[in-house]
Parts: sequence; structure tokens; C-alpha cells
Amino acid sequence: MRRNARVLVTIAVIIVICSVVLSVQNIKFNNFERGSENVLGLSLGLDLQGGSHLIYQAFNPETGSSEGITSDQMESLSKTIERRINSSGLGEPIIQIIGEDRLLVQLPGIKDPGRAKSLIGETARLEFKHRTTDVIPRDLDNISPEDVITISADRLSPDRHLESQNILPAEGETIEYYESLVIEFTDQGAEKFNQVYLDLITSIDRAYDLSQSSSVPLTPSRLGINIDGNESLRFEAQGLQIIRLEDFRQYENTNKFVIAIPATGTEVNPILSVQELEAKLGLNPIVNFQLSEGFNDEDIGLSGDDLETAYPSQHQSSGVPIVNIEFNERGTKEFGELTTDIYSKQQSTGVRDQIAIILDGKELISPVVNSPITQGTAIIQGPDFTLERVKDLALLLESGRLPVPIQLIQERDVDAMLGADSLRKSVIAGITGLCLVLLFMIIYYRIPGLMASISLLIYSMMVLTLFKIIPVTLTLSGVAAAILSIGMAVDANILIFERMKDELRSGRTMLSSINIGFNRAWPAIRDGNVSTLITCAILYWFSNQLGATIVQGFAITLAIGVMISMFTAITVSRTLMRVIALTPISRRVRLFIPSSDKKATADHSN
Repeated sequence: MRRNARVLVTIAVIIVICSVVLSVQNIKFNNFERGSENVLGLSLGLDLQGGSHLIYQAFNPETGSSEGITSDQMESLSKTIERRINSSGLGEPIIQIIGEDRLLVQLPGIKDPGRAKSLIGETARLEFKHRTTDVIPRDLDNISPEDVITISADRLSPDRHLESQNILPAEGETIEYYESLVIEFTDQGAEKFNQVYLDLITSIDRAYDLSQSSSVPLTPSRLGINIDGNESLRFEAQGLQIIRLEDFRQYENTNKFVIAIPATGTEVNPILSVQELEAKLGLNPIVNFQLSEGFNDEDIGLSGDDLETAYPSQHQSSGVPIVNIEFNERGTKEFGELTTDIYSKQQSTGVRDQIAIILDGKELISPVVNSPITQGTAIIQGPDFTLERVKDLALLLESGRLPVPIQLIQERDVDAMLGADSLRKSVIAGITGLCLVLLFMIIYYRIPGLMASISLLIYSMMVLTLFKIIPVTLTLSGVAAAILSIGMAVDANILIFERMKDELRSGRTMLSSINIGFNRAWPAIRDGNVSTLITCAILYWFSNQLGATIVQGFAITLAIGVMISMFTAITVSRTLMRVIALTPISRRVRLFIPSSDKKATADHSN
């Protein structure tokens, strides 16, 4: 009796634990987290909640094929992609290596597959390059120094914004143009320069349009302004940095143009003050113009390997999304030397070179340098950066590049509505199947059938709890396997009850019949379940090699169901039957014999 009491206490504890796990939608304990927003917090597959099914093929860039791809590279590829998607908040991916060079990525319940593919598909090869912007100059012979009447310095105040060019500041923002060159042309010179001005604006528009459809953006043309005065000066300007003063209300019919070196807000320091600019111009400056239509990117050996960390943030003053980057010791040294050289060049010549930040051959942004950056920390910001974009970018930079390039070769999306309908039908099928089995067992086997039904309910709770804790991603095939395992659990009880019936027929007591019936049925139950587990292992191995996740889910779910069914049939059902045998109800043998077996009841009565 003590043994039965200990087992009953263990069963009660199991029931309590299962009830708590299934009643809580999400479980969080230290670093252990399980659960979801689905029914009972279970993890559901694509066919039950919708999502994306993606298959990628890895290839060796040196051979252009999958030759040379190692298992270690594929494992690293799988872990990197899993880390990226998990950190992005898109959900928990199901990732599986197929064969030697393919990777299956399933994203159940995902609402933004485009963002997920962007995170997976980019290899995050980050490079920092020194972009020299004053290259390939072409002298504008059509505009000569004789076309210029005067050159002076000015600073546009906030109330002189250029309304006609649609570059009004945002609400709460002011735009000031520092160290502006005001150049007055002759009528003929103004006509020539006005054409250059319009060409530059066209170049900017074309570059923007192409950047939306090309991974290699077009750099707009730039105007180089060279001035010989008390000191030689050089500036670079684009279309929107040139303002024709007659566009302002206070100027009419003038031939004056402002070549503006802009500063937006208070974040950009001016290269020169107006007073310094006037001093360097002198009394009789001579100006000539050159058109630069290209740039040169110099590889300085600074890459993502030199990054220590990258994380998303927002600018303290403006609140705009940014990516903070921190370099390691070598990166700090290289980046410091680069920014110092660029800043020194712009101080002496007025030319603002850039740092081209390139990810996978695509330019992210080409910022200018406002001061030397020698502490190893910097920010990346761009006009199209959003909170989501900087988060994804930081993840890509932080997780490093993929060990091998990959290519999407198959994509399949399952509609969420279709998945919800499949889930509803699966729940109905499972409940219906369980109720029919319970009804049959109670009607046919009576008291043993009732004990088997209780055992079966405990079995169902344990299966669902393990599905949630492991976790097992439940698919339609997994539901089918779970329902099948219910039948196998009942099959074990039927073998036991039939053996028990034989013992009762031979005249044994109820308790003796129960013990002998269980002992004699065990070899058949064991052998049948072991053969099923071997079949599950074979199915899992083959499905793992072929990428057949449907078969794999079936094998895992069925194996779990079979193992738990052995426990509930041999431990739970037997203990409950032993307890019943010690009660007065055991004297009513007909309640323990199948309703159709009248002979066994009569034999035992005699």
C-alpha cells in the first residue's frame, strides 16, 4: 500500500505541474522562456498559423558552386541566421540543414517576411573607405574669370530660406548657410552659370532615382570652386547648395549666386567664419570652376572585423535614429588616422572628403567628418533611417557576416487565415478522437476502462506539457501523430485488460489478476512500442537528410507520444487498478469484465 501511495503522490505532482504549465501562456524562469500567443502557449508550425518557408543554398564564391562547403560553415551559418532573427523580434525560426549545402528556414506566424529575408540575405560585409570627391575634374571653359564681377562672403540668416526650391526646414528646425560665397556674374556669365546650376539639380534628381533601384548608387555631379586670393581656396558644391539670390523676395533681377557651404541646425560646425573667408579672399580674388562627375574610393583596410560592437540608439538632441559603433584597438587607430587626414585636408583646402560606409557592396551612407574621431566610437545616421532600420542594421553589423554566401532558391508562404482554419479543425479532430476513445473504453471495459480513461487524460496533459517545454513545433502531421499515439496508448491498456480477464477466468483474486495481467502484457507492449520508436528514428533520419519537415514533425511527435503512453499504461493505469482492487468494489467482478464476456463472469462466480 505504501508503494501505491508513493506512486499516487508522484502522479498527483505530475498532474499539478502539467496543469500549471498549460494554464500559463508564457513561462519565464531565469533564462528559461517558453510559450507563445497560440493556444495553450504551444509552438505551432506554418500550416497551423501561417508564415514563410524558405530554402537557401550556400555556395563557394571561389568556385561559384557548392563545392568546398564544409559542415562547420553550415552550422555557423545556421546559428548566425537564428541569432539575427531571434534578436530582431520577428519570432523563433525553425532552421534545419538539408544535405550538405542547403538551409531550411521556417518562420511561423511572421507578419513581415520581407524584413526577415533582408536580415537573412545580407552577408554584412562592412567596409570603411576613404572617398576622395575632387577627382576627374573637368574645367568649365565656357565660364571664364571675366564673367565674374565680384566675389564676397556672406552668411544667410534663418529668415532667408529658399522657398522656391522646396527645401524649407522641418517644424522647429532652422537652416543656416555658413561661409557662403556670393558671386555676381555679368549677364552672359549668369546665363552660363545658371545652366550649370540646373544641370547639377538634374544630376541630383537622377542619382536619387537610380539609388532606389540599384545597389550601386550614382554620385551626383559636384562643382569645384577654386579661388586665388590672399590664399588659395577650394570648395565643393551641389545643386541645392547653390542659390540664385533673385529667388529671394528681397532680391530681384540680380545676377548674384550664393555658393553655400551648408550647416543644418547646430550639429555641423562651419569650415570657416565669414571673417576668415573675407580675409582669405582678399581684394582681387580670381575664380574658376571645375565639374567633378565621379569619386574615388580608397580601400584603407578598415572593415567590420575591426568593430567591437554596434547597437541602435537615438540622437540625444534631435531624437533621430542612429547606429552607434565602437571599434577595437586596431580599428580605433585606423579610424582615427582616417578622420584626422580628412579633417586636415578640408581645413587646408576646403574639400570635404567622405567616409564611404559600404555593406555588401551597397553604400549605406557617406558622411563627412566634422572633427577627428580618435576615441574609437562613432555614429551612423542617414536620412532614411528608421528605428526598425537601425535595429536591423545594428544586428547585421553585430552578428558579423555570414561564413558563406547564400541564395534563396525556394519560397512558400502560408496564409494566416488558412493556418487558423487548419488549427481549428485540428483541435476539433483531437477532442473528438479523444472523447470517442474514452467513451468506448468506459462502455466496454467498465471500471478498467474508466481507469484507462483517467490515465489517458493524464497522458494527454503530459504530452502537451512536453510539447510546450521542449518545445516541439506542432504541425498538421504532428497533430495526426498525437492522435495516433492516443490509439497506441489505448492499445497497451487493452492488452493488459485482456490478460487480466484471462486471470480472472482462471479463478485468481482481483489484485493477483491485475498484477499478473500487467506483468504478462508488458513484453508485448514493450516490443510493440520499441519497434514503433525504431520506425520513428528511421523516419526522422531520412526526413532530416531530405528536408521533409512534415515527416520529421510526425516522427518526433509520435515518438514522444509512444514513450509517455508506456509510462501511463504501466505506471498510472496499474497503480489506479491496484488501489481499486483494495476497495469493496473489487468484489463486483462483473464491473471489471468486458460487457460482452459473460462466460468469464460466470466462471469467476462459480
